Amino acid sequence: MTRPIHVLNGPNLNRLGRREPEIYGHTSLAEIETMCRDAAGPHPLVFRQSNFEGELVGWIHEAIDADAGILINPAGLTFTSIPILDALKMSPGAVIELHISNIHRREAIYHRSLVSTVATAVIAGLGPPGYPAAVRSLIGLMSATGSPDPLR
Repeated sequence: MTRPIHVLNGPNLNRLGRREPEIYGHTSLAEIETMCRDAAGPHPLVFRQSNFEGELVGWIHEAIDADAGILINPAGLTFTSIPILDALKMSPGAVIELHISNIHRREAIYHRSLVSTVATAVIAGLGPPGYPAAVRSLIGLMSATGSPDPLR
């Protein structure tokens, strides 16, 4: 059985393409979704975005219950959300944290990711093409061994 991939996007990412294009580019979230679905191939892919922390936590729980690999761009919640951190800590499977910009080249407030402490891998700074790269990497991690997360 092919395990699903859940791509979860945090606050303000619904504004991609219009929000700070000098940082995030002109690609919309809908275009990123298409790129992710193409990269996923036969893997079922759930693609979601929310501006609400609790909704993201619920979706992380759903992904865990579905034995899914998780690709998450928590956006601003990366640096502040203990509930998202705690939910991701429950995942026995691979988790990739993704950021469109290189958070380490930005203001100091963006340098400390809570999510990175539990993520299997982190991808940052590749722009929108980072999403399909992350999907392909997640597929590789999920199939590397019989373990949901070969690095844990």
